Amino acid sequence: MLSNPACAEIFAKGYPLIRQSPALVVTDPPGPEWPTVLLLAATYGLWGLGTTWLAAVSLPLGIFATAVAVAQFSSAQHEVLHGHPFRRPWLNEALVFPGLTLVVPFGRFRDLHLAHHHDPALTDPYDDPESNYLDPAVWARLPRPLRWLLRVNNTLAGRMLLGPAIGTVTLLRGDLAAIRAGDRAALRAWAWHLPAVALVLGWLLSVGQMPLWAWLLATYLGHSLLKIRTFLEHRAHEQARARTVVIEDRGPLALLYLNNNYHVVHHMHPQVAWYRLPALYRANREHYLRRNDSYLYRSYAEVIGRHLFRAKDPVPHPLWPAIQDPARDPKAAPAETAAARRA
Repeated sequence: MLSNPACAEIFAKGYPLIRQSPALVVTDPPGPEWPTVLLLAATYGLWGLGTTWLAAVSLPLGIFATAVAVAQFSSAQHEVLHGHPFRRPWLNEALVFPGLTLVVPFGRFRDLHLAHHHDPALTDPYDDPESNYLDPAVWARLPRPLRWLLRVNNTLAGRMLLGPAIGTVTLLRGDLAAIRAGDRAALRAWAWHLPAVALVLGWLLSVGQMPLWAWLLATYLGHSLLKIRTFLEHRAHEQARARTVVIEDRGPLALLYLNNNYHVVHHMHPQVAWYRLPALYRANREHYLRRNDSYLYRSYAEVIGRHLFRAKDPVPHPLWPAIQDPARDPKAAPAETAAARRA
């Protein structure tokens, strides 16, 4: 989900996927990837159980299980948009059609995340749709209460509490502007999202044992869990290759995020399935840490201990505009962009 309040206009189309490292070419074997299929089945099963039997037995337990399923489902959607588990995109997308995430149409997630995979633009306040940084000129114009809110959002506790709401507002604001400007892809994604959410509501009203308010809370908590993963995936750095993290965690959060804690490995090999990332990292650890300039955490426990109430980064980008994407039009001053004018 987007979290940059200045990124209101989406977002370049047609960015290429990241090129593989020339020193290490990795491909997945052809054919169905059954671990992903089984994981999706288990995710739907947990969500169904959480919204029915578990909710009837213990509503808090049902809310927790549903929240975990929502986070796991978003991770599965991430696999799908990168071409898994089958070789036919329409079949992959059909597998994640139901709107379990509620506020993020799959089509927007797909388009924006693939744009994010243009590594030269990583952390760019304008060209990276998933950047958490603002242009310092935009930051300077923001009202003090909003700056305070965004500073709180830059701690892990704040990101989990406020991040889903900020991301939803940002996405809606940006997509409304894009649709008004004639972006048919955004309009099509939201049009498909309506029946996807209707399918979920139909289940809840006909089969579910969970009140709607509890489902909404569970969905919000699912997005909060995802914020632990996205909190420090990228940092400001002069070199694009050094902006992406590795978190050497093999616990339940790593499974929840489908090993995206090996994030530099994923960015270098975005076509590799989630269950192959840990072994790939272990076999080439020095290579990846050399590539990302040792941007490393040992575990999510370390991340939580260091940043639960302490920000990792400032909100204004500390290196802007020095890290602008070389492909960016040099005649387009950042302060003159549509996003900056609306901030």
